[in-house]
Amino acid sequence: MIFKSKNTDLNFVDGVGFLTFSSLSQLGFVNHAFSTRIGGVSENEFKSMNLNFSRGDDKAKVDENYRIFCKACGFDYESLVSSAQDHNINVRFVTKADRGIGIYREHDRKSVDALVTNEPGVTLVTHYADCTPIFLADKTKKVIALVHAGWRGTVEKICEITVDAMTEKYGCNPTDIIAVVGPAIGECCYEVDTPVYERFASLTELKPAYFTKSIGHGKYMVDLKETNRRMLMESGLLSINITVSDVCTKCNSGLLYSHRASAGKRGGLVAMMCMTQ
Repeated sequence: MIFKSKNTDLNFVDGVGFLTFSSLSQLGFVNHAFSTRIGGVSENEFKSMNLNFSRGDDKAKVDENYRIFCKACGFDYESLVSSAQDHNINVRFVTKADRGIGIYREHDRKSVDALVTNEPGVTLVTHYADCTPIFLADKTKKVIALVHAGWRGTVEKICEITVDAMTEKYGCNPTDIIAVVGPAIGECCYEVDTPVYERFASLTELKPAYFTKSIGHGKYMVDLKETNRRMLMESGLLSINITVSDVCTKCNSGLLYSHRASAGKRGGLVAMMCMTQ
């Protein structure tokens, strides 16, 4: 396996592989990680660090993977709170009372694609296998968020909605927010048909020519990461505060689960983030 990136770090602890980003590591008050396929106990198409309970893998193995991953990356397993994703635009504010939801407690709410907290000791968890993870951390107000942005959530502006929610609930100033648009299927590999392209083309304020390209015969390439970067800037974030990972999940499907590369036979990745103080 050859991993190349200019802005995404591949780490190994006790045989567990995970990705981190220097802009978040340097903040000093957050712990974060994006999982890889490496270091778990799952088998077959789920090999090996599958962190998705709903793909058909043995639940006990997925739970063990969570415990292994948390230990390697420095998260408290008891503090995890999972999203309940369905490609919608709902934001959930999370507290310590929610710890365990979606991991060792049942989901109590449907349709949650973004999580926000201002409490230390709560680890946000969102799920991926080509869609776009967005990490947000307000360095002044000490508020963090994780956003799952598939193509539907992207065109419905879930990242803007989450920034607005942080601003309204906690008084965040977008210029204080550090953002990472994490590993996702890249413009090199994300081919869509005309109806999907038209949804992106309708985002005229973002200048769609910069993130869509026709390849003929009613097919187009779309750059999900660049679309979300532009939306974050529309929300008031500073360009200098936004890191866009150069890692494509499909191109790196030996390291990262990719729905398209595997034709749907795969496990799941997670983004995790918590405040440490």
